[in-house]
Amino acid sequence: SSAMKSLGVSIAASATASTIEEGIEAAGAIGYPVMIRSAYSLGGLGSGLCTDEASLRARMESSFSHAPQILVEEWLGGWKEIEYEVVRDRVDNCITVCNMENVDALGIHTGESFVVAPSQTLTDREYHKLREISIRVIRDLGIVGECNIQFALDPCSDDYRVIEVNARLSRSSALASKATGYPLAFVAAKLALGHALPDIPNKVTGVTGACFEPALDYLVVKAPRWDFQKFRGVSSRLGSGMKSVGEVMAIGRSFEEALQKAIRMQEVGRLGVIPGDDTHFDDLDSELRHPTDCRMAAIGRAFVEGYTVERVAELTSINPWFLARMQRIAQLSGLLREVRAHDDLSPDLLRCAKRNGFCDAQIAEFTDRSEDDVRFARAEQGLRPYVKQIDTLAAEYPAKTNYLYLTYHGDCHDVEFGGDGPTLVLGSGAYRIGSSVEFDWCCVIAVRTLRKLGHRTIMLNCNPETVSTDYDECDRLYFDEISHETICDIAELERPGGVVVSFGGQTPNALVKRLHHAGIPILGTSADSIDRAESRHRFAALCDELGVQQPPWCEATTKQDALAFAQRVGYPALVRPSYVLSGAAMAVAQNDVGLSAVIEKAAALSPNHPVVVTSFVVGAKEIEIDGVASKGELVAYAISEHIENAGVHSGDATLVLPPQRTYVETIRRAKQIARKVVRGLNISGPFNIQFLAKNNRLMVIECNVRASRSFPFASKVLKVNLVELATRAIVGEPVRRLNASSLELDYVGVKAPQFSFGRLEGADPVLGVEMASTGEVGCLGVDLEDALLRAMISVGFRVPIRGALLSTGPIEQKAKFLADVRRLAKLGTKLYATGGTADFLAKAGLAVTRVAWPLDDGKPNAIEIIRSGSIDLVVNIPKDATERELTNDYRIRRAAVDHGVPLITNIQLARQFVRAVRMYHDRVPEIRSWREFDSDISQSRSADRKSLVVASTSRTVGTDRLDSLKKPPVGV
Repeated sequence: SSAMKSLGVSIAASATASTIEEGIEAAGAIGYPVMIRSAYSLGGLGSGLCTDEASLRARMESSFSHAPQILVEEWLGGWKEIEYEVVRDRVDNCITVCNMENVDALGIHTGESFVVAPSQTLTDREYHKLREISIRVIRDLGIVGECNIQFALDPCSDDYRVIEVNARLSRSSALASKATGYPLAFVAAKLALGHALPDIPNKVTGVTGACFEPALDYLVVKAPRWDFQKFRGVSSRLGSGMKSVGEVMAIGRSFEEALQKAIRMQEVGRLGVIPGDDTHFDDLDSELRHPTDCRMAAIGRAFVEGYTVERVAELTSINPWFLARMQRIAQLSGLLREVRAHDDLSPDLLRCAKRNGFCDAQIAEFTDRSEDDVRFARAEQGLRPYVKQIDTLAAEYPAKTNYLYLTYHGDCHDVEFGGDGPTLVLGSGAYRIGSSVEFDWCCVIAVRTLRKLGHRTIMLNCNPETVSTDYDECDRLYFDEISHETICDIAELERPGGVVVSFGGQTPNALVKRLHHAGIPILGTSADSIDRAESRHRFAALCDELGVQQPPWCEATTKQDALAFAQRVGYPALVRPSYVLSGAAMAVAQNDVGLSAVIEKAAALSPNHPVVVTSFVVGAKEIEIDGVASKGELVAYAISEHIENAGVHSGDATLVLPPQRTYVETIRRAKQIARKVVRGLNISGPFNIQFLAKNNRLMVIECNVRASRSFPFASKVLKVNLVELATRAIVGEPVRRLNASSLELDYVGVKAPQFSFGRLEGADPVLGVEMASTGEVGCLGVDLEDALLRAMISVGFRVPIRGALLSTGPIEQKAKFLADVRRLAKLGTKLYATGGTADFLAKAGLAVTRVAWPLDDGKPNAIEIIRSGSIDLVVNIPKDATERELTNDYRIRRAAVDHGVPLITNIQLARQFVRAVRMYHDRVPEIRSWREFDSDISQSRSADRKSLVVASTSRTVGTDRLDSLKKPPVGV
C-alpha cells in the first residue's frame, strides 16, 4: 500500500487485521459493505463480500482458519476488472504483453469469469492510462521477469484502483501466453538468468526479438468450467472465491464466434449462448442478479424472452458492449427458428450464423434438421472454415510456428496442406473432476513418441493450462473445439492417416463411433471394441461370453425393469450410465424410491445409451490393472489396490502400488482375467480394468479402453513409461513384453486424492461412487505406512495429532476402529467423541471427552470444539440415513472443512492413517514440529532404506496446482 501511494497510484481503501476485533474496527472505519481477503492464499480462498457485522464475523472465522491475516477493503462491486501482463528485464526494458478484460464485473473472481483478450470496451485513453500505470508500478517495485497487475475501473468515470500485483506467473499468465503466442514463462526464465529482452528471440517469427508488444488480429475468450452437479448441497453462487476446476480458451475473429465456441468447449451440454428449450429458470431476474455457473444461459434466455440490453446490464453489471453481441446471437437464433416454418435455410443466413459462432448441431436444433443435413448444406454452398495462424504481430512478419485455429471470417488459409497423412491426437479439453493434468501428460508423451517414430503430428485441444497446447510440442497445433464437426473439418484439410483417441480421457472416446462412421480412421483399438467396453450392457455381455465373473446386472430400458431387478437380487443397487466420466450420475440406491430418482438422473445425462443396474457388493476390496496390449496380447501391466473398500470412486480412493494387502492368488487371477478381456476386445493400446475382490473371489466391474487417471502414477512408480509403450502399440510398432513384476519393487507408492470442499460452500464432504476430488499427489516410501503418511501430509493432514474428534458410525465400525483409537491415545492425542462413540470408548477404558451433537444444546458442542483450534483430525463415519443423523454428521463434516481441519469419512483409511502415524512415532523418540519430525525420520533410516517422493500433480479448485497445501510434503 505504501509503495502504491508513493507512486500516486490509487488503491482500494483497506486495512489489515489479525483478529476478529481488528477486522470489525477496520470495517467500521471503511464503511459497509466491505471485501475480505485472506493473506497467503490463492484463488480468493476465504474472501467474500460482507454487508454487516454479522456476515463479517462469520467470514473472518473461516478466513482465520486458513491464514493468520486478512485484508478488509472497500467494496468495488460493478466496476470493470482489467488485467495487464507486464515483462521487465534487468536493464529496465519494459513491455505489456497482453491486456485482458473480464466480461463479468468486479465481485466475481477472475478465475470464475469469462475473460476476453485483448480488452474490448476500453477507450484508447483508458487503455494507455492503465498501461502506463502498470509499467510505472513494475519499475518502481524493481521486478525483473513477469508481473500480473489487476485493476478495477469505474465504468461511469475514469476512476480506477490497483487491486492486486502478482510478481510471478499466474493463472492469467498461462492464458496470456496462449492468447498471444508470447511464451511468458520462457521469457521470464531468461530474464531471471540475466538476459535482456532484445537478446531473446521471438520464437514465433524466428527473426524478431522478444522486446515487442504483441498485436492481435483475432480475439480470445476464456470460459471457466465448474462441476457443481457432483456435490450434494453445494451453493452454485459465484463470488470472490474461486470454485471452477478448469478453463478453456476459444479463438475467433469476432466476440460472438469466440464466445459460442468457448461455451461449447466447457462440455456441459450447452451448444452456445442460447440454451435449449428444456432450460428454464424459476426466477430469471434473480438468476441474472445473483450469478451462478448458468449465468450465460440465463442471459441467453433473457434475450430470447425479450429483455433489453439495458435491463440485463442493470441486473448483471455486464458492459452493454458484450450484452449487445449476445442479443445479436439471440436475434439470429430467432431467424433460424423461423426457418422451420418455410424450410428455407438461405446461404446468407447460414454464413451469418457460422460467423457468429453457431455450430452445425445448434443450427440443426433451431431449424429442425439433423446435424448431417446442415453439414451437407454447408458443403453444397462451399461454406467451410478457414485455417488461420497465430503470429503475435498481426501478420506483419511471416510466422514460423504452426499455431492454428478455425474461423469463418476469412477468404484463404494461412498454411498449406499436403504431404504424408499426419497423425491427429485428440486432447482432453477442459480440466474437470476426473480429467486433469494426467491426460495432458499422456497426450504430450504420445505426441513426443510419435515424432520419435517419424510421424507428422497434429494436436487438437482447447485448454490454455496444458503443455499439449504448447505449439512446439507438435508439428501443428489446432487450438479449437474437440468436437465431431471440428475434427471432420480438420480431417478434410489435413487428410490424417489416423486419429489417436486413447489419451485424452472420456472426451475423445465419446466421439469414436461417429468419427468411425464418418470414415475417419481410428488408430489402435477398433471403434467397435471401444464401444463394447464403454457400453455397460455390451461389456457385461462380453464378460458372460468370456466366463468372467461380474456382479449381477441388468440393462434397464425402463424404470420398471430396474425396480424389478433390484427387488429380485436385493438392495443396495448400483446404477451405471454408459459413456460418462468420473462416475457422473452413478449412484447407489438403498430402496425403490432412491432407485427411481437415480435412474431418471442417469437417463437424462446419457440419453442415447442404456443404463445398467448392478448388485452393489458390500464390504468388497477394489483393485485395478493399468496395462498396455498389442493386438490382443498383454505386454505390460501395473496392479494396484485401494485402501478404501468398494463404494468410493477410484478417483477418490487412496491407491497403493504394488498391493500390500491383496492375496498373491487374487493378483494371479486378476492377470488371467485381464488377458481374457484384452483378447476379447482385441486391444492395441492402453486399458484399465477395475475389479471387486471379496473372499478371494474376483468380479470385473468395468474396463476403460484408454489411458486412465492412474497411468502417470503407475508409470512413475514402475519407472516404465506405459504411455510410450501404448503409443507404439497403437501405430503398429513392435512392443517388447515386460516380464518384471511390480511386486518386486523395494518401495511402495501411494496416490492420495486432493479435495476442495473448503471452496465449495455448502457441499457435503462425504465420498461415494461419483468422483469429487480435484487433484492428487503421489509419494513413495519404504513401506505402506511410510508412503501413506507422506501422501496424507502432502494433501493437508497434520502430525502430530494433538486432538481428534471421533464419530465412528455403526457398532461394527466402532469395534474395528477401537485398536486404532488406543494407538491414538498412546500417542498423547486428546480424544473427543459424540454420544454413542464416547460411550463405547469409555466402556473400553479410554479417556474421552463427550461432545454434544450440533443439533443438541449440550456443552461442549462438536462445532465449538472444531472452531477452538484444538482438533487436528476429524473422523466422521455416518451411522444411518435418518434425517437427524444425516444433518448432525453433515454439520460436523462441513465445520471441519470450513475451519481447515483434516477430515476422514472412511473407516479403512482412518485405520490405516492412524497406524502410519503410530509406526513413525515408534521410530522417532520424540515428535516436535512436522519439519523436525521429518528430519528425525530421515536420520533414523539406514542408507539402503532411503525414501523417495514422486512430484505432486495436485490440482485444487481455484488454484495454480498446490494452493491448498499449507505445508510442503515431507521429504520434498
